[in-house]
Amino acid sequence: MNNLELPPLDRVLASLGEYVAIPSDSRNADPDTMRRAADWIARQLDFAAGRVEETGGHPVVCGEWLGAPGAPTVLVYGHYDVQPTGDESEWLSPPFLLTVDRTHDGDIARGRGASDDKGPVFLVVAMLRAAIEQRGGLPLNVKFLIEGEEEIGSPHLPDYVRQHARELACDLVISADGAQWRPDEPSLSVASKGLVAFTITVEGARDDLHSGRYGGTVANPVHALAAILASLHTPDGEVAVPGFYDGVTPPSAQRRAQLDAVPFDDDRFAADLGVPETYGEHGYSTLQRLWERPTLEVNGVTGGGRYTVIPHLAKAFVSCRLVGDQDPQRVLHAVQSHLERLETPGVRVTVDQDGGAVPAYRIDPAHPAIAAATEALLAVYPDQEVLLAVIAGTLPATTLFEQVIGAKTLFFSFSTADEKLHAPNEFLRLRRIHEGMRAWDALLISMADGPHRLQPVTRPLTQPGRLPERAPAQQWPPTVSRNRARPSTTSPPGWSATGSPTRRSPRCSAATLCGRWPKSGPLKTQPELRNAAQTKPD
Repeated sequence: MNNLELPPLDRVLASLGEYVAIPSDSRNADPDTMRRAADWIARQLDFAAGRVEETGGHPVVCGEWLGAPGAPTVLVYGHYDVQPTGDESEWLSPPFLLTVDRTHDGDIARGRGASDDKGPVFLVVAMLRAAIEQRGGLPLNVKFLIEGEEEIGSPHLPDYVRQHARELACDLVISADGAQWRPDEPSLSVASKGLVAFTITVEGARDDLHSGRYGGTVANPVHALAAILASLHTPDGEVAVPGFYDGVTPPSAQRRAQLDAVPFDDDRFAADLGVPETYGEHGYSTLQRLWERPTLEVNGVTGGGRYTVIPHLAKAFVSCRLVGDQDPQRVLHAVQSHLERLETPGVRVTVDQDGGAVPAYRIDPAHPAIAAATEALLAVYPDQEVLLAVIAGTLPATTLFEQVIGAKTLFFSFSTADEKLHAPNEFLRLRRIHEGMRAWDALLISMADGPHRLQPVTRPLTQPGRLPERAPAQQWPPTVSRNRARPSTTSPPGWSATGSPTRRSPRCSAATLCGRWPKSGPLKTQPELRNAAQTKPD
């Protein structure tokens, strides 16, 4: 197959600038804005009958190019929605103005969504268009599903996927979302953490009270919330909620040794983040905590302000990243039970689930897609080895696709975990655009034929012609009372989640092995390759 002439970078950036300029913040944007973003990417998919389809919330964008009869079929997944900008005063340039800048690490394009996930999705679309124009077609069949609610937990995606399972049927899902570990080495993620998120609300008086006239006479909700949050961890960083660790298997001695063999500099990691030192659950290294251990993090606290009152309300936003066989709903129930046992006189405490919940995800490192993806990365980075990594964040759709259409998800994004995803000054390295295009081209060719050809998958059915039913949901109280947890009403329990990869995604395997895929031969573990692996500056 002839070499692909890639579209010029300036043309790609001009189009990406139009896309980034649409402020498709799914948490705050109005429906018309979200529709504009969906329409924009649908127009780019005109070669695949791109179209906007309705859901119970923001629409999805679908398409398909089915011009390779008898060849495998892949479903390209991504999202057009973005995170809120945060404090715009912290941005070096307007967040929705794609700005090219030069840094010590090379040229970048800065803007909300440039890295998560508009840039990684658009580079795939632009590459496929070029391939069809130059070669007359693609080596396999390609379908598209680009959603608009990933950043708020994909609450309406489950219903859509279940209703359109036959149209979405494929042999593999390839996600353009899910950042690679570090910018100086190619990596493939074989696992991602699950998630359940919730809001703790503490209510006191009916209104804010003058802190002089009423101070010392009523409970302060902020004080009560502070005590509640302090109770969630032990002084050595362990989660103090009974039952939280149910379903977590501690890493074996072999697994610890594999992770210890991964080049990782704690001091540099801390310095890159601007903190004096790393911190976390006692008894585990930083990398072990990042890739193998669940977490409970307080993401934000609100209550009162810089004026002299006793606030009537205080809230904390909390998220738990899950591993292994942790059940998201059981984790939420464990937190609810923990709060019920606390003494919180003079206030009312409630727990509201935010969105839904998703378990941890894993693809077997021996899956043919991993071999094909490794080969594709080596075609672009011939002098490097491919690291098997973990995404410490959560990509909600992975378990949904596996449950409904029976297909595993391959993470194949050319975003990088340090590109300030979800933070001010999000950016995409310009070199990754053409690198990503070449890798995607090689990946599809590898999966279409030869030793890494994708094999058909069997879509799950409960009865002939019927789609699988949702797993029975744990029953929850329909109303909120003191210290009672209320599940989301916008998504089915046990599936979707809020959030995406954290700023720092991890980099080895959350599976039973951690290794680099060599250029040829069997998979080697990190201890065998320790001498060959070197940490390079970001």
